[in-house]
Amino acid sequence: MQYIWQHRLWSLADMTTVDGKPIRIIDPGTLNTDAGPDFFNAKILIDNNMWVGNVEVHVRASDWKKHHHDLDKAYDSVILHVVEKDDAPVYRTNGELIPQMVLHYAHDFGERYSALVASTQSLPCAALLRDTPSLTLSEWIQSLAFERLQAKTERIKALYDNFCGSWEEVCYVTLSRNLGFGINNDAFERLARRTPLRLLHKHCDSLLQIEALLFGQAGMLNSSLHPHDAYYQQLCSEYAFLANKFTLAPIEAEAWKSFRIRPQNFPHRRIAMLAHYIHNGFRLMENILNATTEEALRQLFTVELTGYWANHYSFADTATSAHKALGNSSIDIILINTVAPLFYAHAAITGNYDFADRAISLLESLRAEKNSIVDTFVKAGVPCKDALTSQALIQAKREYCDTRKCLYCAIGHRLLSQAAMKKP
Repeated sequence: MQYIWQHRLWSLADMTTVDGKPIRIIDPGTLNTDAGPDFFNAKILIDNNMWVGNVEVHVRASDWKKHHHDLDKAYDSVILHVVEKDDAPVYRTNGELIPQMVLHYAHDFGERYSALVASTQSLPCAALLRDTPSLTLSEWIQSLAFERLQAKTERIKALYDNFCGSWEEVCYVTLSRNLGFGINNDAFERLARRTPLRLLHKHCDSLLQIEALLFGQAGMLNSSLHPHDAYYQQLCSEYAFLANKFTLAPIEAEAWKSFRIRPQNFPHRRIAMLAHYIHNGFRLMENILNATTEEALRQLFTVELTGYWANHYSFADTATSAHKALGNSSIDIILINTVAPLFYAHAAITGNYDFADRAISLLESLRAEKNSIVDTFVKAGVPCKDALTSQALIQAKREYCDTRKCLYCAIGHRLLSQAAMKKP
């Protein structure tokens, strides 16, 4: 009912109060998302008299008393009560009768809305998407892409405040989280927060000590395991010393998931890669900001693992050749989820909006992600040519489709508006 009122989706041009007085809606008002009447500062012509004030919306008129608005002076400013069912008159606290109207809308609206939100399909509007005008689609995708970037920016801003403006700390935690590639994101972020960059920098001249700290804090070291693996036992010895010195506590080993993950993507190799970045000092944020081309950015993440990790996927699994830490598609994901958001957040925090342009340009230059969400939209007729679009589709699926917020999605709004404007 609020949605129909806000977007003027009523189906009758000539409306009246329940006692027959003509109504003309000049301005439906501003939706209130806090306590109090549903809409502020509406302008409504009732029986040729202009009223300016607030509007309250209910399914049943009797909800006014049920919600105790008749005893709340905050609702004395209501100039019109909008309902679907007129089953009771409503009054202000001083006993004055409040004008009331029944809001008429098309039956197709309710039916289509119910069909969308009750659908068991992952994409409820899939059958209708092909008929959506290309301009509507492109505007919707652009809006979603910026919405997703803004959400990631808010997360980075929180890190920036938490680390007192240290961009390298922000980059360290952001990169660590995204090395989880979805399934291990939370575990990697916990590892990074549990093992601060300032601690790692104290030992950055020793790759072995950095690896010992990271693997130990990850809960992956136990001296009773792999007794014949000299490297593993050395890590255990180093971590025992450092953990005692700095009073360290690891996260639980059960936080890590390897089921259905390809061996080259095991978290062990990602941790080894993170250690590589920290060795000799972590200056990745500086390098990211100074990189002027996509190729320069790619080079920052093109890491060749040496020593033990040149032929190991984990402490138990060996490989004939496992030098390359990240393939091209994995580097794409890092650029999408780490570099572009860091650019965008840096622009928002510093006011240097050249980095916002760089974030958008980078996403437009990268290939679209390949995953089940993107495939679902592509099969429904939504073209996806670059990472900016694939990020938008992920935002749509997670924030609107999965939560059935069809009312707030541009495509859902268009479909429901068409249904609402039909005659009841």
